[in-house]
Amino acid sequence: MKNLWFHLMPYKDLPDDFREAHPSVWVDIDAGLLDPARVHEHYNEFLDELEYAGEVGFDGICCNEHHQNGYGLMPSPNLIAASLTRRTRSPAICVMGNSLALYNPPTRVAEEFAMLDCMSGGRLIAGFPVGTPMDTVFAYGQNPSKLRERYLEAHDIVMKAWQEPETFSFDGRFNQLRYVNVWPRPIQQPHPPVWIPGGGSVETWQWCAEMDYVYCYLSYFGYKAGMATVQGFWNEMDRLGKDRNPYRVGFLQFVGVAETEREANELYRGPAEYFYGRCLHVNPKWASPPGYSSEASQRARVQSQVAQAAAGSRGIGGRPPVATQWEDIVDLGYVVAGDPDQVAERLREVCLEMNVGHLMLLCQFGNMSTELAQYNTRLYAERVLPQIRDLFDDRWEDRWWPRPMAEAERYTPARVA
Repeated sequence: MKNLWFHLMPYKDLPDDFREAHPSVWVDIDAGLLDPARVHEHYNEFLDELEYAGEVGFDGICCNEHHQNGYGLMPSPNLIAASLTRRTRSPAICVMGNSLALYNPPTRVAEEFAMLDCMSGGRLIAGFPVGTPMDTVFAYGQNPSKLRERYLEAHDIVMKAWQEPETFSFDGRFNQLRYVNVWPRPIQQPHPPVWIPGGGSVETWQWCAEMDYVYCYLSYFGYKAGMATVQGFWNEMDRLGKDRNPYRVGFLQFVGVAETEREANELYRGPAEYFYGRCLHVNPKWASPPGYSSEASQRARVQSQVAQAAAGSRGIGGRPPVATQWEDIVDLGYVVAGDPDQVAERLREVCLEMNVGHLMLLCQFGNMSTELAQYNTRLYAERVLPQIRDLFDDRWEDRWWPRPMAEAERYTPARVA
């Protein structure tokens, strides 16, 4: 069982009236709300938190890619990951990911991910998201009806660039490259493990099965809402004749651990209400452009996390409003909160019922301070993680985990004042 520490890197100073006074946290968020000096503090706090998670025993640390928003200040996760390669030794570095369709040419992803794998000594997990419509369609101007085709072509270029021993040319619909000869190449051969973040697209399930990639359900709304989507994935794996290896799946869960349940309620109420009340305030007009969601997913009534958040933000389309009060947030399972034994018991039940071998934890969310994030992280690592780490390893092999160089073979960075 793998436990990974995930960071969204939210802007922590959105005003109290943000939900009432501003239409959206994404795409057209008011630039006047941003203080670059505070962002300087945020980035350094966020890196402290990620490095701390690696020090206290999390198996991996994760970052992701988003654009033009106050929900996640990470337009280039590769920059964050590069810093982590020098400041950590053991944890896997999971970049979730690079939004492939946004890179022109996609060989840029092949090069930078190969750099990260070499810099880290083979600790990279390569995430390949299609990307939210806010990032891909509205911030970067991609045609939604061609997005998946562009993504698949970019994927093919990256994978061939990592594995083809000779210089080759690529003549595709979206990319024409006369000379492809990526230097460096990844340490992990034939390539780093590939994880695909998704919101529940039927095609993504099928493609993960075909390519033998990990499917990651990055849920804002916790295990209760996520159960049906993960079960849908396993039903599709059964139909396709795949085994039920739990390491085929990753799942994201918000957690708040304290010495007592009462303390957890006191400590995590504010950050959770900030996240669900402000960071998920998405204007529905950005969430579901025509052509972005496939016919198969529409027929299966699969809706992305972003679309759910946007609809819930306005209470439209029959979607219940997103819970923004702590009692509802906990009751609906958005956040698993309590003392270490309570959190461990609930997560153990969730992982067994969902059959999930890669559990990604959000121990920092909303406007949570670094001190509180590290308290949450330490309690989880010391008193929750040992209670669930034994799951699955006696029966299943994790074929989707990095294969780093031996510790003795890795370069030890010099410490420079």
